[in-house]
Amino acid sequence: MINPFAPIGRGFLAMLAEIGRFSAFAGRAIAAAVSPPVFVGQVLRQCLQIGYFSLPVVGVTAVFIGAALALNIYVGGARFNAEQFVPNIVVLGITRELGPVLAGLMLAGRVGAGIAAEIGTMRVTEQIDAMTTLSTDPFKYLIAPRVLAATLTLPILVIVADIIGVMGGYLVAVNSLDFNGATYLRNTFDFMEPQDVVLGLVKAAVFGFIIATVGSYQGYTSIGGALGVGRAATNAVVVAIVLILAVNYLITAFFVE
Repeated sequence: MINPFAPIGRGFLAMLAEIGRFSAFAGRAIAAAVSPPVFVGQVLRQCLQIGYFSLPVVGVTAVFIGAALALNIYVGGARFNAEQFVPNIVVLGITRELGPVLAGLMLAGRVGAGIAAEIGTMRVTEQIDAMTTLSTDPFKYLIAPRVLAATLTLPILVIVADIIGVMGGYLVAVNSLDFNGATYLRNTFDFMEPQDVVLGLVKAAVFGFIIATVGSYQGYTSIGGALGVGRAATNAVVVAIVLILAVNYLITAFFVE
């Protein structure tokens, strides 16, 4: 009689094997990123692609999230006569959680899929094999610049998202909820603490590393032609989003404790 738990065991072992392969890939990517030589031109190019060109989508997302957050906090606070806490909660929610998480999710959708598709296309067209034949380490030339660029630029994007998100809440509070502008800003700066911003930046750096590493891994290991490249791009976005949400909780729990 067929063991009904056999498929579960095979799936679990396959998951562990995949985690092991990804961990080895991430370790090799870190080693390539922190050891010479560093292709500075490639790093700067990837900073432009990953960071600068992501500013519009991150900025638009942040302003609407800040505005919606202010409205919802006002509605909830009105039930307890606590409307005055809108600026405090808006700045706390954006700097500690919404800023880095939403920027990471936007980058996972825009950049993670692009990295996987680009490297996956190079894999299935044997460009990576040709690079290895010419004694060029693909981890040095392809993966390390993307990992460095994403890790360095996402914190900058989060700083921009924090500022725009807080200002989005400010505009709604002042223009729609009859808050005094000077009082709103004073309460915001008085309540905000350095560790709130630092927590968001730490998350952003970790999220940037996750996005670039997952995208590179999915593309580097893709097989099966165009279909495999499409599957790699989809998997890069899904896996990166799940890891971002899981790691976000772990980092928050660590800082809280």
